[in-house]
Amino acid sequence: MYRLIPLLFLFVLPLAEIAGFVVVGREIGALATIALVLASGIAGSILLRWQGFGTLARLRADLEAGRDPGRQMAHGVMIVFAGILLIIPGFITDIVGILLFIPPVRDLAWHFLRSRVRVVSNFGMFRGGAGGPHTKRGPTIDLGEDDYTTTRNPDSPWRRIDDQ
Repeated sequence: MYRLIPLLFLFVLPLAEIAGFVVVGREIGALATIALVLASGIAGSILLRWQGFGTLARLRADLEAGRDPGRQMAHGVMIVFAGILLIIPGFITDIVGILLFIPPVRDLAWHFLRSRVRVVSNFGMFRGGAGGPHTKRGPTIDLGEDDYTTTRNPDSPWRRIDDQ
């Protein structure tokens, strides 16, 4: 079944898009159809930029707060996919792209994807949007080039244990 999906996109979708051009062109005229396709491409690039930056800000806030970033990452991927669909000439891809720009539609798609996605980041591991454990590590000590050597120095401040 899954092997037929690429064939669907390679053969059926272009034919359906051509049929869509013919139907819309017959109803509103050829120049208006071309203008509509160009306008949807421009709108796709503008919406991609506008909503993409908002999603990146929400993703950063989730990571800084230690919350599960999976939902925002999925929304970001769906926004990029929606923008690409709007930029591609065609009315069927435009309809799917516009639907993916609507947050409740993305939430519905994330609801179905959540159990199938595992997000691993440098900040910890999150599983499937369930607010999984955020692993904390100790403090990070940043060493310069002169701070680290392979020989042991008993007077080094890194070897001192503060008892206070």
